[in-house]
Amino acid sequence: MRVLIVGAGIAGTAAARGFLAAGHEVTVLERAPAPRDTGCAVILWPNGTTILGDLGVRLDGAGERIDAVDVHSARGRPVMSVDTLRLGERFGAPTLGITRPTLLARLVEGVPQEIFRFGARCAHVRDDGQAVRVVTEDGAEYTADLLVGADGVHSRVRTALFGSEPALAARPTGAATWQGLIEAPFDLASRARMYLGREGGVGINPAGEGKVNWLIDLRLSREGSEAAPEEALALLRNRYRAWAPPVTGLLDALTEKDLELFPHRRHPAPLRWSSGRCALIGDAVHAMPPILAQGAGQALEDVAALVRALDGVGDGATPDVAAALDAYGSRRDRQATRAADTAAQGIATSGPRTLLQSEAALRGAVLMPRGAATRMFGRMLGGVSTRLSPPRS
Repeated sequence: MRVLIVGAGIAGTAAARGFLAAGHEVTVLERAPAPRDTGCAVILWPNGTTILGDLGVRLDGAGERIDAVDVHSARGRPVMSVDTLRLGERFGAPTLGITRPTLLARLVEGVPQEIFRFGARCAHVRDDGQAVRVVTEDGAEYTADLLVGADGVHSRVRTALFGSEPALAARPTGAATWQGLIEAPFDLASRARMYLGREGGVGINPAGEGKVNWLIDLRLSREGSEAAPEEALALLRNRYRAWAPPVTGLLDALTEKDLELFPHRRHPAPLRWSSGRCALIGDAVHAMPPILAQGAGQALEDVAALVRALDGVGDGATPDVAAALDAYGSRRDRQATRAADTAAQGIATSGPRTLLQSEAALRGAVLMPRGAATRMFGRMLGGVSTRLSPPRS
């Protein structure tokens, strides 16, 4: 089968690997003029690293294994800890912090470079039921049996399939994340840290190569209203000046060049996964807040489910491409929606819910039985994954 993929990010490149391994002919259209080598970092939970193993991606020496996620109050009081090393043993795959450029470099290892077309921005999509045709802005035409839209939250493939009505677009949630990737200002000892307070949340995660990925979640007064980075850094330092020393130390280590703002968006339910011979994966179908760090993991779940759904199409096992894509969407919808819901509810940035992140409220969480946070997180991972089996109790 001829497979055309729009987008050469994590989702699109992983899909290319999967379809090539399944024996399909693959072409990837990427709007950027060259392979991507920028971006911050991602956390890959066991569902993500398991699927990368299935795809034959080499992870040895890449990123940094995360052995625990420690949650603290704004003033540094230990609240709970998720033993991700134990979860890795149960699920058979580790939790990994890794920079996007490193992950993309590992994804393209062994992939024929001639399948990529850079500087190819999708302009038109036409599906006549027998084949799908994509025309790029420079007038080039590509025909395939299957089109995969992996072109992100502002997907042109999604717009071509379902229209540009605002009700169908990924909607701003009213929150955002300042984040960046810097040289580690202190040793995290393979442990991710999360600090919670009335102002929101601050995450500091190992990313390998001596770097940490930091994230600060906050409320937007309105879309695009936040200060420019040179002003925002001073505001952040003032806003979090009473927080624990790791937070203030992180902010002291930052420069204006280290800040990037990412407004949170969500696609409205019901999610739209496919139309005819065209399917969507990753942020093109289920953009979600980064709170749960499942964006990359859910994209990889999509890839695994899509390749599996197309297995056998045309040999009598599955009626046709459209039917296989319907099955793909049905298989993925519940888990992806659950991941987005959990991420949206993960951290409060304004309103009454922030009371649950006050020092007094978090003090009560310390009474949680030992290991309870790890068990709860394990159940959550099993609930958002079609690849993992539930961990043993």
